Amino acid sequence: MSDATAIERFLEMMAAQAGAAANTLAAYRRDLMLASAALDGGLATADCAALERLADGWGELSKATVARKAAALRRFFGYLVDDGDRRDDPSPALPRPGMKRSLPRTLDHGDVERLFAAIAARLAREPVIATDLRLSALFELLYGSGLRATELVSLPRGSIHPDRPFLILKGKGGRERLVPISDRARAAVAAWRAHVATDRAYLFPSGATHISRVRLFQLVRTLAAEAGIAPERISPHVLRHAFATHLLEGGADLRALQTMLGHADIATTEIYTHVDSRRLVELVNERHPLVDALRNRA
Repeated sequence: MSDATAIERFLEMMAAQAGAAANTLAAYRRDLMLASAALDGGLATADCAALERLADGWGELSKATVARKAAALRRFFGYLVDDGDRRDDPSPALPRPGMKRSLPRTLDHGDVERLFAAIAARLAREPVIATDLRLSALFELLYGSGLRATELVSLPRGSIHPDRPFLILKGKGGRERLVPISDRARAAVAAWRAHVATDRAYLFPSGATHISRVRLFQLVRTLAAEAGIAPERISPHVLRHAFATHLLEGGADLRALQTMLGHADIATTEIYTHVDSRRLVELVNERHPLVDALRNRA
């Protein structure tokens, strides 16, 4: 079996059984095809020595890149063994670089207040410009519901109902989740939607489809500059991180947060537990069931 055939079959399995997202499949394809080229088309039949030689060529890459490439190959060889195409798994020869998971960039409450103050200043102008109503709806959904950029820009026009405080969203890997929508977000969406033609498929249309993630990124950074926030500190994903961090700081349950963010693994959600020690102490002193008993004894 050629590498190309093995890789295609592996990707089909990842899409059908693991529900891998399109970006994940593209990354696997790229890493596997590069490995195949480096081994002159002998990836599917590579032994430990061949993989060691392959890994030697990764010396100048970052730990994160090496970890990603090695993970893709390990999964590929695991599939070949499970499918009966190989009896042995040579992937133990691949490196496992130690990596410290970086904390997500986020914003403090003051930053968020400045962003929404800048939006309010725009909306206070006369006459109100439709694109400012769009910006308000975008930010309310980014920070208020923690939507991913792709999920946000591709929302259907009728996805958010004025009398329903949630929507059912299909996210990564085709997994559905319930996303809460605040009253102010629904009001902002309603104000913007009045300017979207009823025959448009998307809530945030542009041309024949919807605004792009790049355009959303530009809008976020432009508003940040208006609000006095360094543009390089912010992105749509940073607002998603702020949503999660601020909810957790407010006492949100980690499992509930996992559901709202659409994380398949709670380990992914646990990166948001980087709240400061002062807040953790306050939560214990305020919420622990023995607090009242201790106070009564005092």
